[in-house]
Amino acid sequence: MNALVPDVVDEAPPQDKLKVNYAGQLAVQEGNELTPTQVKDEPLVTWNSEEEEGDDSALHTLLMVDPDAPSRAEPKFREILHWAVVNIPGNQLNEGQTLVEYVGSGPPQGTGLHRYIFLLYRQSQRIEESLHIDRRTRQGRLNFSAREFAAKHGLGKPIAGNFYEAQYDDYVPIRNKEITG
Repeated sequence: MNALVPDVVDEAPPQDKLKVNYAGQLAVQEGNELTPTQVKDEPLVTWNSEEEEGDDSALHTLLMVDPDAPSRAEPKFREILHWAVVNIPGNQLNEGQTLVEYVGSGPPQGTGLHRYIFLLYRQSQRIEESLHIDRRTRQGRLNFSAREFAAKHGLGKPIAGNFYEAQYDDYVPIRNKEITG
């Protein structure tokens, strides 16, 4: 899984269970390359929660991180948190609690390909968290750890995941002007 083990997770989650689609029917497919322009808007993320022991009322957490900041060779900001939604009932992502609003890819020029990882966890209980970071805020996104977040909230290992890669394009400076902090 392209060194995501051990960079982000200890064990690769099943990829076939997490479907991520951007506008124009662009599907995230196990490390395919997409551009920052293509992924600027929040994707449609789906999974089949009924497969989990016949229970479609379980709560889930979805995280999206970039472990390659500012570059894969020098990841001093590992990980950047691009999106976090908790307390998702079943597979109803829009009914979950958004802790960190979605921000698309923005790799700095000349830093090569960055990996963008989606991780889905099944919660054992409701997460009580007051954190909220809007899409225009950088503060609170750097040096995030999916492992530490999962441990703090008793999430265990991810039950599904997927990822794509992206590198700088002309949309990155436009995106960066919208983000402060």
